[in-house]
Amino acid sequence: MKKIALLLLASSAAFAQTSPLEELIGLARQGPAAPGLQDRIAKTLSARGGTAIWGQDYLFVSNSPSPVSISIDNQPAVAMAGIQGSTLWMLLTKMRTGVTHSFQYYAAGKPLGARGDAIGYNPDSYAKPGVPRGKLGEKQTIVSRIYDGMKADYWVYASPGVDPNVPAALMVWQDGQGLIGTYSGLRLFTVTENLIDQKLLPPMVHVMIAPGTSTDGKAMRSVEYDTVSDRYSRFLMEEVLPEVEKVYKLRPDGYSRAIAGESSGGICAFNVAWLIPDKFSRVQSAVGSFTSIQWRPQEKLEGGNVYPFKVRKEPKRNIRVWMSDGHDDLENEHGSWPMQNIEMANSLKLREYDFHFRFGTAAHGGAQAGLDLPESLTWLWRDYDPKKTTQEFQIDPAEKEKPFFRVTISNRDAW
Repeated sequence: MKKIALLLLASSAAFAQTSPLEELIGLARQGPAAPGLQDRIAKTLSARGGTAIWGQDYLFVSNSPSPVSISIDNQPAVAMAGIQGSTLWMLLTKMRTGVTHSFQYYAAGKPLGARGDAIGYNPDSYAKPGVPRGKLGEKQTIVSRIYDGMKADYWVYASPGVDPNVPAALMVWQDGQGLIGTYSGLRLFTVTENLIDQKLLPPMVHVMIAPGTSTDGKAMRSVEYDTVSDRYSRFLMEEVLPEVEKVYKLRPDGYSRAIAGESSGGICAFNVAWLIPDKFSRVQSAVGSFTSIQWRPQEKLEGGNVYPFKVRKEPKRNIRVWMSDGHDDLENEHGSWPMQNIEMANSLKLREYDFHFRFGTAAHGGAQAGLDLPESLTWLWRDYDPKKTTQEFQIDPAEKEKPFFRVTISNRDAW
């Protein structure tokens, strides 16, 4: 009995452990003169600061030799407190969860850095006592023949319930290097574990792939992600996934496979499912770059800007699509991210695809995707039945009855 009691106490203590973010916020509550605060910020966020969010507590930290103020949700800027012995400035405040909050730093009367978005995470984005944890493998590196010697890193995560010898459902994530931390913006592993525990997701393998580097050291991200061709899908199917299957067996049916990404990774995910829907039928695109980044008409190369029209005019694919964007997304020489995502959503609606479009307020980044992840994964995998290998995806009747998305000008005089 004594041994059992000790084990129970140890287990309870493990679940009671606070997270590094929670510990940082607790230290910040003691004020800007709290001993060790600067070192804790550098260890948990970065030497230049960042944001830490835990429940309704939001900690903002900026770096500047002169005093800094912060405007949150377009409200008048308020002064931040200087952290003793450093050029860091902090504000700890309580705010609403379940939404994103925009923020902008100011120093010497001018904006300091780009506008940011803080994520008011939902409950399923936090680790819960008693929920089994998955397993993240070591970083692997692949040398691609399809991309002429390009080197790319990838990681493989197996959720609770995955048996290496039994074919598992699969999700592939672009820009995977940003997803492997426990407290990454998406909190992918935590959300996955919580949803599997609630029977809202099947046990699955996540494959997180970083953009590659060419033999001469050039970044290949845009070439891989923004080009509308079958090259990246062949890279996945012929090179990456066979390596993964040396460790974990994967289900081969598109019904049991999803692909996801943000920005250029979003157009990449859609491109793969569009070209091989029998291998990937579920798509998650956040701030997708359905723009002309790799449009090369002189080379007869299409870019993501063509997809709203492909969806309208080419044969319908059997895919399910979750999209999100925000009205403060990018506008540059390659196109308008908000307008192109709205155009994509209307095209999917016109052809009665099984789709959902979340249009928020966030700028270009992963804030909306991080906020939505418990809902978006649940939506993408709803009604999944491991006994099946196919399903005809149909537009939700409630979505079918809704009007097309329309645009109004809200930030200037329309005349």
